[in-house]
Amino acid sequence: MDELYRDQILEHYKRPHHFGRLDDYDLDFEDTNPFCGDEQHVFIKLDDDGRVSEVSFEGQGCAISTAATSLLTDELTGMTREELLRLPKETVLELLGIEISATRMKCAMLGLKVIKSASLGEPADWEDEGEEGDPAEAGVV
Repeated sequence: MDELYRDQILEHYKRPHHFGRLDDYDLDFEDTNPFCGDEQHVFIKLDDDGRVSEVSFEGQGCAISTAATSLLTDELTGMTREELLRLPKETVLELLGIEISATRMKCAMLGLKVIKSASLGEPADWEDEGEEGDPAEAGVV
């Protein structure tokens, strides 16, 4: 089963969904993972009811970071800002479908952190979601 999820992660890394910059957006935020240099910038367009009508992201990063953000953006259409803020990290881990080491956790959570920050319009309070270290030493996807 892990192999199926690994293939999915590689597919979302090579061909991420919703990748690129929206021309017209209401919310955006960008952040980096200082431990490995991953960068994500998310753009969110809201409809008249305050629900996500479009979402996109751009940036660069490892397979886990890019795939996690790609998978997460597939789930956001129709959500309110409040619903975005309530998304738990377990949502991302379930979408990835593989065990994520402590060193890779910051990679996996970067997209969620950026989405929550865009919803707030400022950096989201964020619990320590990983350990400092070289992601290359944490195993390869």
